[in-house]
Amino acid sequence: MTTLYIDADACPVKAEAERVAVRLGVPMVLVCNGGLRMPTHPLVRLQIVPEGPDVADIWIADNCGPGDVVVTGDLPLADRCLKAGARVLTHAGEELTPANIGPRLATRDLMADLRSADPFRQGGGAAFGKADRARFLQALDRVLGLARR
Repeated sequence: MTTLYIDADACPVKAEAERVAVRLGVPMVLVCNGGLRMPTHPLVRLQIVPEGPDVADIWIADNCGPGDVVVTGDLPLADRCLKAGARVLTHAGEELTPANIGPRLATRDLMADLRSADPFRQGGGAAFGKADRARFLQALDRVLGLARR
């Protein structure tokens, strides 16, 4: 059975993911180290993990597998989930795959090197908006549909 895992600590689309999961009848697990309200729908569960670096990521990677879908913006976590057989979506609705995760990780590492070499380099992307939410909803609907087959 497909399960939807949400890397919930900094996820801007938790409510949207819950609506899609409930509509499709897919169990959903919000994984975080606290600070979220308890879900009210029986298909949605809150998994609180201890404080610490990457504890939520480790829990998700250890529990997801083939047929599952993971929502995360964390590229190393996405890579581990893909290797476990899960499908992965970013918060902006981009599906990460074994074919595109390598270049994304390389770009991430390059940008980290550039930022460390120039501490005055300004970073950050555009604000998360309605178009991003709409793209995420469409992608999640499609990916969950494929995962359930």
